Amino acid sequence: MSLNLAKVASEESMLNVKPSWKNWQLLTEKGRHIWACKPGSNPIDEHLQNVENITAEEIAQFSTDFRFDKSSNPNSADKVFRHAAINANFKPYSGQMPQAENPEQQAVIDALIKGINYFSCLQNDDGHWPGDYGGPLFLLPGLLIAAYISDTPFPKPHQEMMKIYLFNHQNKDGGWGMHIEGESTMFGTVMQYVSLRILGVDKSHQQLVKARAWIKSHGGATGIPSWGKFYLAILNLFDWEGFNSLFPEMWLFPKWLPVHPWRYWCHSRMVYLPMAYCYAQRIQMPENELILSLREEIFNEDFAAIDWPKQRNALCEKDAYTKLSPVLKWMNLFTNNYEKFKCNWLRKKATDYILKYLQAEDEQTNYINIGPVNQVINSISIWHAYGKNSKQFKQHVARWYDYLWVAEDGMKMKGYNGSQLWDTAFATRAILESEVGKLFPATIAKSYQFIDLSQIKAEHATHAEFFRHPMIGSWPFSTTENGWPVADCTAEGLSATLAVHHSGLVKPVIDEPRIKQAVDIILSYQNTDGGWPTYELKRAPKWLEKLNPSEVFADIMVDYSWTECTAACVISLLEIQEIFPGYKASEIRKAITSGIGFILKQQKPDGSWYGGWAVCFTYATWFGVEAICKAKAKAYVDDAILTDSLNKACAFLVAKQKVDGGWGETFESCSKQVYSEAVTSQVVNTAWALLALMSADFADKKIIESGVKLLLNRQTDIGDWPQENISGVFNYNCMITYANYRNIFPIWALSRYCNQYV
Repeated sequence: MSLNLAKVASEESMLNVKPSWKNWQLLTEKGRHIWACKPGSNPIDEHLQNVENITAEEIAQFSTDFRFDKSSNPNSADKVFRHAAINANFKPYSGQMPQAENPEQQAVIDALIKGINYFSCLQNDDGHWPGDYGGPLFLLPGLLIAAYISDTPFPKPHQEMMKIYLFNHQNKDGGWGMHIEGESTMFGTVMQYVSLRILGVDKSHQQLVKARAWIKSHGGATGIPSWGKFYLAILNLFDWEGFNSLFPEMWLFPKWLPVHPWRYWCHSRMVYLPMAYCYAQRIQMPENELILSLREEIFNEDFAAIDWPKQRNALCEKDAYTKLSPVLKWMNLFTNNYEKFKCNWLRKKATDYILKYLQAEDEQTNYINIGPVNQVINSISIWHAYGKNSKQFKQHVARWYDYLWVAEDGMKMKGYNGSQLWDTAFATRAILESEVGKLFPATIAKSYQFIDLSQIKAEHATHAEFFRHPMIGSWPFSTTENGWPVADCTAEGLSATLAVHHSGLVKPVIDEPRIKQAVDIILSYQNTDGGWPTYELKRAPKWLEKLNPSEVFADIMVDYSWTECTAACVISLLEIQEIFPGYKASEIRKAITSGIGFILKQQKPDGSWYGGWAVCFTYATWFGVEAICKAKAKAYVDDAILTDSLNKACAFLVAKQKVDGGWGETFESCSKQVYSEAVTSQVVNTAWALLALMSADFADKKIIESGVKLLLNRQTDIGDWPQENISGVFNYNCMITYANYRNIFPIWALSRYCNQYV
């Protein structure tokens, strides 16, 4: 039978419904499982046989059954996956129920058990929690362009679901933003428009007519930012002469030069690397009927008459987040002129090196690559170099499906191949914060299994040759196959491991040598400023940002130290000191002391910290407070200094509490770097604020109790919490979804409340 949500009276009634939507889960199944658990499984033949069974009637019914209304909330609630998981796994909790001294405390215990029980039913067999990790709107268009230029179309059901997604996220003014909550931009609008045309939507479609009007009224596609110019050039919708030179020869520079690309933050490095290959080869889609039509649809001028060199720095004002520096403009002047007189043998040498580097990245990541943009442009490069039928390109195509996810808003491309380890480590710690978590030993056993499988145990043979940080003992953000270790993911993986060991619920498998390897890696990540970065040590000074060519992102050139990353690493090192006090004691003490010093320097005058990886001040303030509180007990830094910092942080949080007891920020806190209060409280922001206040033993318990009551009131009958505003961010200006945060952090806050007050 079909699942019509309009006729479902309550969540409880869903438990007896057997929806016919299991095939939709197959659309993204590979993205939810780590293939390392299935040796030899590949990739896509069986997968495609299953999804082709989806009928046109099912596709047409999807939007009715899984309703999505952008005007009410542009964020999906992940209904497709969650409804399937509920129907397959949910059972009301029937175990031992702890008893509290009063009804108020009992209500918290009941809500916590209900929350953990619900969240446990979403856990995958391998131990991680699947979830929506979409949000950016420029990702799926890049994938569709790669599929189109290589003549490797997605199956029909995928295409239909992608159209649903793209149409669902169109703004009322006809445009699209860079992310699902953003105002319309040229980048977002042109990329979605071209994608829909690639998917076969006619230009006379009412929503495309409206989008075309937006594009033309804002100056046309010549004003698209540089990343958009790149994709349009690939499609033969922008002349390569209108694109600033990427100077492929730069990769042949001596490594000691401060502008050598090996010094870039790895996400930028691994995007501009394949971009340089495409630019060197001037890869371009042959003209066809669609391309010729699009040239008329998205430009205000006749395509053949456009003065392309004058468009290199053309930018729609809606897209301008960062300005090109005078230094970059001067460099572009030099490199653009160099293209007229370039040395062919040197260009070939540079291109050959870039291709070798691309192949190393593919092999190091099992063709997943570091992220979605890198995956797309690597795919195009490998297709061009080796052909559609090559083994290398087919391995790329197989991994495209790791990035796809279906929710009620349609099929999207995720911002990574998932957030598996990150979410699992957080969830494990959240559940085990109090004794209540021990009522769910099977859940913890499975999460520990995933954490065990996810620790990286071998080094890449070419890691030194291609500028990679050592990785043995580390944890990644997603899966081991992704192959990119991250400093704070390693810290969170280690902290979760220690929490499981302390619980006594499982027999430890991650032994002392592996724990010490993780400690060694964490220590190796610390920057000279005392803080911790993301993937690699900071390799260049801040002035390298003057070469940032992106216009839509800030601080993409250098791997900076961040408050959150630093706090996570400091916390894990403090925990290690308690268990192995003799292991590298002086080195760890020094690292912690300088890490706390970095955190203190990052604190703003109002007591808050800026969050670089989630929304925003409540998030980083939670991290900052947690680290300082744990360090305070060790007397590493003058107690008066730490006490003053905590007092300021608590005062900031109390000042931001809303009248209903909760806290709420919007994504503009990230982009504008000033606290932007949401209209309504958000359960995720509320949980972060509560965790910080409870960590600091804030004296006014009524402040904490009012926040806890909001979490209790927002919880659904079977233990879920609503999906509210988007909660993740990267590079200040692009937001990303963490669907599991709405469960993890309320559970954590309630668990801490039980631990401290019940």
